[in-house]
Amino acid sequence: MIINPIALYTGGTWCAVLFYIVATLCNVYGVLFRNGTVERRSFIPLWIGLLVHSSVMAYWWSVVGHGPYMAPSEVLTSDAWMAVCLYLVCLKPYPKVRPASVVVFPMTFLLLALAMFYNPGIRTLPATFSSIWLIIHIGLYKIALATLLIALAFSLFYLLRQRPSPAPWLMRLPEIGQLDVYAYRFAGFGFVFWTIGMLAGSIWAYQSWGRFWGWDPVETWSLVTWMLFGIYLHCRRFFRISGKAAAGFFILCFVVSLVSLFVTSHMNTSIHAEYFR
Repeated sequence: MIINPIALYTGGTWCAVLFYIVATLCNVYGVLFRNGTVERRSFIPLWIGLLVHSSVMAYWWSVVGHGPYMAPSEVLTSDAWMAVCLYLVCLKPYPKVRPASVVVFPMTFLLLALAMFYNPGIRTLPATFSSIWLIIHIGLYKIALATLLIALAFSLFYLLRQRPSPAPWLMRLPEIGQLDVYAYRFAGFGFVFWTIGMLAGSIWAYQSWGRFWGWDPVETWSLVTWMLFGIYLHCRRFFRISGKAAAGFFILCFVVSLVSLFVTSHMNTSIHAEYFR
């Protein structure tokens, strides 16, 4: 029997989505209702989902002959994978990151589910994509997004904890000062990865099109995002801005980063648009 690669890829991805949904529901229930057993067990379907997710990505890579960065479905799938992996990697050195699961888990299955609304297709890799600098560029941006997602979780936690009558589950989080510090630190990590990723992209652009910078919409928005995060970190470091103002500013920066990563590449005036349709 001949197996349709697209059907197998689609079915496997939806299977991963289902495991992530179960993990999200269990995790959110465990956190909100302060049920430690359910919260801990939510990691079981998460790991199973990640295993299925990784297997599907590896299979699709073998079918199309290139990494997951050509079509919107591939980009979103690999973004979701990186978000889960980086969160799990951060758990051991930073155990207080654990509550960020209530943001990371839902975002993971939403990204993966959104990917399924795009036709995966089997696309030929353009000659301009055969560069190690492209791999570095894309990989670092994915790490940056995953890192910023954790910072987003702590910024949201801070704002919720600041309310006059915070929900009981919020009182189980690290104390409010630590929430602010963790948001700041992970924003800093994200900024570093974004910076190096943007520089790697410039080198790739020079190899591909003979110029380091062309004010393409993707490049311009990436620079705007980088500047906003730079202003955020500068204000925190030198002007001692913290608390609500810092959390609100970071959320604005994060929204702009989503526009930069997921919207501008579809603009017809962008040279990137041809690759992401």
